Amino acid sequence: MAIKATIHKAQLQIADMDRHVYGEHNLVIARQPSETDERMMVRILAFALNVPADELRGKLELSKGLSDVDEPELWERDLTGDILHWIDLGQPDERRLLKAHGRAGRVSVYGFAYSTPIWWAAIENKLARAQRLAVWQIPAEQSQALAGFAQRNMQLQVTVQDGGIYVSTAQDSLEITPIALKRPS
Repeated sequence: MAIKATIHKAQLQIADMDRHVYGEHNLVIARQPSETDERMMVRILAFALNVPADELRGKLELSKGLSDVDEPELWERDLTGDILHWIDLGQPDERRLLKAHGRAGRVSVYGFAYSTPIWWAAIENKLARAQRLAVWQIPAEQSQALAGFAQRNMQLQVTVQDGGIYVSTAQDSLEITPIALKRPS
């Protein structure tokens, strides 16, 4: 018998001064048995960094993630179902990213392992023409510290200002400084 996903809930308050996006979002995360706390928390962080100011064009959603290899971790789809923004985590291969680039208006990747620069150096030239691709590295020490915030029920505040990201709970806070490996052209 397969082990089922564990449900986590996050009440997320976002104040993104760089994009002028503010709001509260209640997320229900189905964490697959193979997913680590670190990956789940980076998924929540990616949501906070990419949620649109309004849902007039579409809605950013957590997808089935690890349980469906044809879906990203998050995606923003418009009202017709077209993919506006495809968001992946970790170190996807170049074929997956090129396929996503052909299907979506924008593609973002958030790497969070120590080996992210090595992975990126190996595929960077193959993705040079992917003009709508953004690749970010969350320093591994910071993503591992973020994993310490994981609970079944979470209240998180995410503040973004001048490229710096501040994540806090009632008990702790953390500064995250993402590194841009590739920005859209």
